[in-house]
Amino acid sequence: MSSDNVTEAEPVEPSEAAPSKSADNRLIDELVGRAQAEGLQLTGEGGLLQQLTKRLLESALEGEITDHLGYDKHDPAGKNGGNSRNGTRAKTVLTDVGPVETAVPRDREGSFEPRIVKKRQKRLSGVDEMVVSLAAKGLTTGEVQAHLAEVYGAEVSRQTISTITDKVLDGMAEWQNRPLDAVCPVIFIDAVHVKIRDGSVANRPIYVALAVTVEGRRDILGLWAGGEGAKHWMHILTEIKNRGVDDVLMLVCDGLKGLPGAVEAVWPRATVQTCVVHLLRNSFRYAVRQDWEKIARVLKPVYTAATEEAALDRFAEFTDAWGKKYPAIVRLWENAWEEFTPFLRFDTEIRRIVCTTNAIESVNARIRRAVKARGHFPNEQAALKCVYMAIMSLNPTGKGQARWTMRRKTALNAFDITFDGRLSAARQ
Repeated sequence: MSSDNVTEAEPVEPSEAAPSKSADNRLIDELVGRAQAEGLQLTGEGGLLQQLTKRLLESALEGEITDHLGYDKHDPAGKNGGNSRNGTRAKTVLTDVGPVETAVPRDREGSFEPRIVKKRQKRLSGVDEMVVSLAAKGLTTGEVQAHLAEVYGAEVSRQTISTITDKVLDGMAEWQNRPLDAVCPVIFIDAVHVKIRDGSVANRPIYVALAVTVEGRRDILGLWAGGEGAKHWMHILTEIKNRGVDDVLMLVCDGLKGLPGAVEAVWPRATVQTCVVHLLRNSFRYAVRQDWEKIARVLKPVYTAATEEAALDRFAEFTDAWGKKYPAIVRLWENAWEEFTPFLRFDTEIRRIVCTTNAIESVNARIRRAVKARGHFPNEQAALKCVYMAIMSLNPTGKGQARWTMRRKTALNAFDITFDGRLSAARQ
């Protein structure tokens, strides 16, 4: 990036006076006409957008110094009026159309402080947003650096890119501590595993908590790195409760050790439900691939049974058919049975939501793409930053969110009846 180069003050010709709006329009017409006639490229070095950006920045800076001094350029009212213009200094700033060299006006007293391009500012805000967006999609600092060089012809150091992305940490801390709704119909908790380079590379979990709100929206409550066990989950759930969540109807998870006991301590009326999809996936780990489809076919009547009694009968059939070959699968389901069966007591609308963590899988898919692209991280903070940026890149008001909300409206009405009006109380 170019540094600020101060030029000597020179007499200003009348032709350099700040253009009027009509002159700006004529300039645009002239540039567009030249682009068409000469094949001038739209982007890149010397492109039309760079020239327009340069003109717009310099016009804005000229307007700022006019406001600062109180008179227009070459206006006789400014003669012998004390402070005055003192030429310009060349400054190159990185914009979202590439590096643009601008002429920044100066005043003799040195009291002029530009706002649109501040002193020592090397980038416009759009560039920072672009860097964060690229990082959120999983690009490494080196890949972001190469992208800026290839597309915009801009040389930006890796340290600068890291500095830009580090700015999200303040927003992350504020987001992680924001107040939450008093009642959550459903909270899903799942883990995404990342590779941390701490002496040696090891897999570490980052837990994501996602809630369905009383309006049916999807709300990611927070991120937590680290261990497992009752003490760990007490810390996380207590944090969520202290941020305002007084009541949770159901909590869906993947058999996380110590979590059910912590839920009972923090939200005694909450029902803990094991994710059926994860239970099936874990079952396949104990079986050879050629048996997966057969096992899935026999287990389906278990988790689609009309009642818990019917599910027990179907599970007994599975045990007779596969228990001898795969006793580990039988033990897996027996150990998870208490947290597996709650949703069997509910109607189809509620089951559709709580028997799976599909609601969180789309979020995790975005996170995994970003994590996979990075490979491994130097520490947990770097991993959390990457996951947070991936989450922030999700569109909270897009069509997907609208469809997600509509699919849960009917289920929420069923929730309200099943859970004795606890949602209605929250809406009042």
